[in-house]
Formats: sequence, structure tokens, C-alpha cells
Amino acid sequence: MKVILLERVAKLGQMGETVAVKDGYARNFLLPQGKALRANKANLERFESERVQLEARNLERKTEAEEVGAKLAGASIVVIRAAGETGQLYGSVATRDIAGELTEAGFSVVRSQVSLRAPIKTIGLHDVSIVLHPEVEVEISVNVARSEDEANRQAAGEDLTVQDDDSFEFDEDLDEDENLEEGEEAASEEAGEGEEEETEE
Repeated sequence: MKVILLERVAKLGQMGETVAVKDGYARNFLLPQGKALRANKANLERFESERVQLEARNLERKTEAEEVGAKLAGASIVVIRAAGETGQLYGSVATRDIAGELTEAGFSVVRSQVSLRAPIKTIGLHDVSIVLHPEVEVEISVNVARSEDEANRQAAGEDLTVQDDDSFEFDEDLDEDENLEEGEEAASEEAGEGEEEETEE
């Protein structure tokens, strides 16, 4: 299906462009969201007559988004979740959770504006993009931890997903020492047996 874009759509085109898209994408997203019109003569004429108003509305939205973005850029939110010893979450943190935390923090963000390639499944600091407008995108930090204390430690730069390997290395050293001692004992026993044989002759 060919559509006329009423605003800039990422990876698709700029306002006023006529582009070909899959029917489902047009019917389920572009048309109901008011981002595009079916490409035909009547709609093209309608777009041209409304172009000035559309551009003014887009500029207004962009300005508002930039104002929000200036406050939101670099912000950090904390999400508390249960996780195992390795830092693997028992559930996950999705776009809905992040949008909810941002709303609680006083920002008007909906889940569709949270750009997340896949749900977050480990504790730690995660960079997440928030698309406030087709031309305004900011990055925030999502601090996923098992408790407020852990969140503070992670924010200070501590990596809580690293396991404590000291005891393991210590055990390895002990094993090496034991093997070395056993080898020395075996060598001394062999030498002792050799001396006994010589004295018997």
C-alpha cells in the first residue's frame, strides 16, 4: 500500500513523502495513529491544503519534546527485581515497567516511546532510548537491582554480577601444591628404592 506521511517516521521517510509499506503496517499503525493517509488524488490535495498547519503542529510537538528531552536526558531510574546469585532476573523489565517508573518520576512517557530491543533480564545499569518525537530521542539509565542498597552500589560503579573467584583460585593453588608435594614424595621414594638396590648388590 502507498501512503502519504503526515510526519517524519523513522526508517520510512519525511513528512509529505509518498512511500510504499506493507498493508498490515499501514492499517494497524500508520493510518489509525494519524501518521499517514492513503495515497490517492483526494488525500494528496488534502495534504497540500493542510501542509502549513501540519508543519506548524509538528514544529510545536517537536519543541515540546525537546523541552521534555532536556530534562529527561541522562536521567536514571531504579527498578527493584528479584534475581539469582549470578544477577539473572527471575522475570524481566519491559517497556511497560520503564514507562511506569518514568511516569512516577513526573515524566509523561508511554510504553511505545520506550525503545527496547529486548526485555532486560539481568541486574546492572542499562542504557535505554526514549523516543519523544520522530526527531527527538534521548537516552536514560535504568538501574536494575535486587535492593535500594544494591542500586546505590551499582550507581557508584560497583559490578554486582561478578562472582567472587578468590576462593576458587585459592583452592586451585592448594591442589597444585598438593600435586607438587605428591610428585616430590614419589620421586624421593623412587630414589630411596634405587639406593637400596645398589647396596644389596
